[in-house]
Amino acid sequence: MMRGAVFVAIAAAIGNFLQGWDNATIAGSVLYIKREFHLQTQPTIEGLIVATSLIGATVITTFSGPVADWLGRRPMLIISSVLYFLSGLVMFWAPNVYMLLLARLLDGFGIGLAVTLVPVYISETAPPEIRGFLNTLPQFTGSAGMFLSYCMVFSMSLKDLPSWRMMLGVLSIPSLFYFALSLFYLPESPRWLVSKGRMKEAKKVLQGLRGREDVSGEMALLLEGLDVGGDTAIEEYVISPDNDLAGHQDNEVEKDRIKLYGAEEGQSWIAKPIAGQSTLGMVSRQGSLTNRSLLMDPMVTLFGSVHEKVPEMGMGSMRSMLFSNFGSMFNVNPENQVKHEHWNDETLERDEENAGSDHSGNYSDDDMRSPLIRHDSNAEKENNGEQLGSVGIGGGWQLAYRKDENNAGGLKRIYLHQEGGAAASRRGSVISIAGTEGPADGELVHAAALVSHSVLRADDVTSHQSIGLATDKKPQAAAQGPTWRDLFEPGVKHALFVGVGLQILQQFSGINGVLYYSPQILEQAGVGVLLSNLGLTSESASLLISGLTTLLMLPSIGIAMRLMDVAGRRWLLLSTLPVLLVTLIMLVLGNVLDLGSVPHAVISTVSVIVYFCTFVMGFGPIPNILCSEIFPTRVRGLCIAICALTFWICDIIVTYSLPMMLNSIGLAGVFSIYAVVCSIAWVFVYLKVPETKGMPLEVITEFFAVGAKQNAESENN
Repeated sequence: MMRGAVFVAIAAAIGNFLQGWDNATIAGSVLYIKREFHLQTQPTIEGLIVATSLIGATVITTFSGPVADWLGRRPMLIISSVLYFLSGLVMFWAPNVYMLLLARLLDGFGIGLAVTLVPVYISETAPPEIRGFLNTLPQFTGSAGMFLSYCMVFSMSLKDLPSWRMMLGVLSIPSLFYFALSLFYLPESPRWLVSKGRMKEAKKVLQGLRGREDVSGEMALLLEGLDVGGDTAIEEYVISPDNDLAGHQDNEVEKDRIKLYGAEEGQSWIAKPIAGQSTLGMVSRQGSLTNRSLLMDPMVTLFGSVHEKVPEMGMGSMRSMLFSNFGSMFNVNPENQVKHEHWNDETLERDEENAGSDHSGNYSDDDMRSPLIRHDSNAEKENNGEQLGSVGIGGGWQLAYRKDENNAGGLKRIYLHQEGGAAASRRGSVISIAGTEGPADGELVHAAALVSHSVLRADDVTSHQSIGLATDKKPQAAAQGPTWRDLFEPGVKHALFVGVGLQILQQFSGINGVLYYSPQILEQAGVGVLLSNLGLTSESASLLISGLTTLLMLPSIGIAMRLMDVAGRRWLLLSTLPVLLVTLIMLVLGNVLDLGSVPHAVISTVSVIVYFCTFVMGFGPIPNILCSEIFPTRVRGLCIAICALTFWICDIIVTYSLPMMLNSIGLAGVFSIYAVVCSIAWVFVYLKVPETKGMPLEVITEFFAVGAKQNAESENN
C-alpha cells in the first residue's frame, strides 16, 4: 500500500545519485586536470576548481527554500535536472580553467537544489513509519553514483591519455533520465498543495502515494499542520467509544466528560481528563523520567518518553500501524459502528443541501455528524477486508477534535498517543494497534494528548468551505507565506539550533573534504604499495581503492535504512560517532608512528574504509533527515535553506582548506582536528538531539513548541 511513496522517493533520490557521481568524478579527474593546467604548485586553484560547485550550491541554497515555498517542490527538482545537464555539456567542452569554473558553478546550482529539497520532498510525501527508510535513499543513491563514477574513472585511467573532459561530461547522460522522471513522474508535495489551498489536487496525490481512496485522516493532519499551536498543552485522558460509555458512567465522568470527534461521519468517543497517569504528562511536568544529566535538554527527554512507551515494532507490524484507526484502537464491535454512506466529489451539492441534519433530519448544535472530510466507506473493503478508513496519523498517534469551551464556534485539535508498555498494563489498560488484540468490552484506554487550537471552526464542518475535498478554495487557515518573524518563535528557534548545529558538526568532521580528495589521501598513505603487484600506477590504485570503498558503503547504508525507523536516528548517531572517532585516532597513529610502508598503508586504508562506511550509517544521512522533519510546514522551506546554507558554507571551508592543511600539518594533523569534532558531536547529540522516528511531522513540530515553551518557563523560574 506504500508502493507509490517508495517509487516517488526513489525517483527523487536520483538527484543525489548525480551529486555522488559528480563528487567521485571530480575527485578522480582533478588528478588529470592538475597535470593539463600545471596546477601541481598551485593548490589554491586546485581547491577552487573543486570548491566552485560548492559556491554555486551555497548561492542557490540561499533562494531555494523560499522559492520552493512559493513555486513548489517539484518545479525546483526539474530545474535541478536541467542544471545538471547543462553543466555536464560545458565541462565536456571546457577549453580552459575559466570555462571549467563556470561549468562547476552550474553544477553546484543543480547540486544545491537537489541536496536541499530532495529530503524535504521525501519527508512530505512519505508515511511516518518508513520516512527514515525512504529519506536514507538519497544517501544510498549518492553512494551508488560515487561507485559507478569511480568505476568509470578507473577504467579511463588505464588508458594512455585519460580524458578528464569525458569523465566530467558523462554527467549529462543520467541527468536526462532524472529530468524525465521529475517532469513526468514526480507529483507535487501534498503538504505544499494543502498550504496553497489546492485540496482536490492534494487528495489525488495522497491517494496515489498511499494506494487507497480514503485519506481523510491525513488530509485533516496536513491542514492542521499549517499552524503550530502556540498554546499547546499536554493532557491525559481515559477514553472509551461513545457507544460504550454507559458501562463506565458515573456522576464524576458525566460531569467532566469530553466528547471527541473523529474525521469520519458520526465517529466519536468519550474522554475523561485525568492527572498524573501519563508518562508523557509526568515528563512534561517534571522534566525527566529518571535522574538524568542536568545538562540534557528537557525536550530530548520529552521526545524520548514517547518512544519508551511505544511497543517494539518490527517491519511486519509496520504495515498494520499505517492503517490504524480509532475503531481498531479501541476494538469497537463493528456492529456498533456508525454506518457511513458513500461520499465522493459528486455528492458535494447534496452534502451542502443537507448540511446540519442527520439521517433523520435532526442535528443538535453540539454534535458534528457531518464529516470533517468526506469518507469513502467502500475503501474499508479493500485490502482483504482490512479497514482503511482511518484517522490514525502514524506512529501510534491519532487525530481528534473537541469543542473549544472558551471560543464560540472554535475547535481544539487533539493529537492522541496510545499509552503502551508495562506501565499502562498495570493501570488496567490494554492498548491496541490495528491488527492486534484490543481492549475487552468495558475496558478503558489511557492516552496522552497534545491539545491546541485547531485551524478549523465548527461551522467549517458543515459548510465544507475550508476542507471540502471537491473544491479548490483556499483554506481560511492556509499559511500566508513564511516571514523572518516566524523564525523567532520558540519552537522554530530551538529546531533551528538543532538543525544548524548538526550541519556544522557534520561538515567539520571532514567527510566531504575526505571524499573529494580520497584518491590523493590514499595515495599519500601509500596504497600503491598494496597493489604494486597488479602493475597499476599509484593514481589508478588510489582510484580503485576509492571505488571499492564506495562499494562497501552500499551495504552499510542498507543497514542504516533498516535501522532508521526501528532503532531510530538518535541511536544511530550515538552508536556510530564513537566508531568514527576510533578510525580517526587510528589514522593519526598510523601517520605518527613509524610502522613501515606496508603496515602504514594497511592501517590507513582500513581506517578510511571503516570511516566512510560508518559515516554513511549515521552522520551522513541523519542531519538532513532531521532537518526535513523538525520545522513547521509554513516555514519548512525557509528553515531548510538556512540549514543548507550552513552546510555549504562549512563544506566550502573544509574543502578549500584541505589541500593547504595537508601541505602544512599533514594527514595526522588533519585527522586529529576531525577527531576532536566527532567528540564534540557526540556530546551535542546526547544532550540536544531528540528522537523523531515514526512521528508525524506535525506532531514533531508540536513537541518542539511544547518543549521550547517549557524551556522558557524553566529559565524564567
